[in-house]
Amino acid sequence: MTKVLFVCLGNICRSPMAEFIFKDIVKKKGLEKDFYIDSAATSGYNERYKECMYQEAKDILKEYGVPFTEHYSRQIRKEDYDKFDYILGMEEENIKNILKIVGKDTKNKIFKLLDFTEKPRDIIDPWYYGNFDATYYDITYGCEMFLENILNKENS
Repeated sequence: MTKVLFVCLGNICRSPMAEFIFKDIVKKKGLEKDFYIDSAATSGYNERYKECMYQEAKDILKEYGVPFTEHYSRQIRKEDYDKFDYILGMEEENIKNILKIVGKDTKNKIFKLLDFTEKPRDIIDPWYYGNFDATYYDITYGCEMFLENILNKENS
């Protein structure tokens, strides 16, 4: 089983969107039993206040027919490094903060989600920029390419 953790700053927009988009993609391919998928934040603020997924993130998932369940923010923990095979941040700042929490990436598990695409870059934070469509497309593209990368590794 491949264990994947998506991470952003607050775990109320990008990372839960990635969690549910990736769950939908693997389910449609009949691979859901092969994956454990979760998401987390680099900040503990939203966890302390039991924040759930931001309404606009829910709305964009509904618009594109991506099923989701109730989600509450949680902060990444040091022990997540050993629990997960891949820890995928949404932007460079997330990667820096993940490393501050988990320590060194000695097993090469930490990447930006779009590192698996032809155009590696950060995924903008729609909380600040308001463009949930662009974020949705980047996350979906990143998840599709990430899955392709995993499947290619397994078949080689």
